[in-house]
Amino acid sequence: MRNHIVRKFLAPLASVVILATAALPAGAQEAADDTNITLELNNLSPSEAGCLVTFMVRNSLDAALDQLAYEVVLFDGKGLVDRMIVLDFSPLVKDKTRVRQFDLDGISCPDVSRVLINDAASCAGQDVADGTCIRALETTTRTEIEFGS
Repeated sequence: MRNHIVRKFLAPLASVVILATAALPAGAQEAADDTNITLELNNLSPSEAGCLVTFMVRNSLDAALDQLAYEVVLFDGKGLVDRMIVLDFSPLVKDKTRVRQFDLDGISCPDVSRVLINDAASCAGQDVADGTCIRALETTTRTEIEFGS
């Protein structure tokens, strides 16, 4: 008897929740998932200095970023740390995709087996909370190199 009463109460409530969610504009439903920084490892190509690394970065946070730099770790073909560097992606306006290239001296592109985003070295913008740039980071790659945080 008790289960029947609970179901009788919850069934209409569930319908209201479903209808309320469906009534939200499409943009509002997607907005919750669209507060990130997308960083794509797009390409590595040999250069005179060593290796030219190309990234595509998009700021989908609610604010522009005056400063954004990540501490990046490069691993060699044996999986050993080759070096740690800080790459500066600043500034990043809201909802804009940018291409950033870094010419890494003394690095042979074929020897890079993994690129790790270790931490956010700097992250600043109006109303941007501490830790946002690492928590909001989403990584992708178009290369065969392992890439992520």
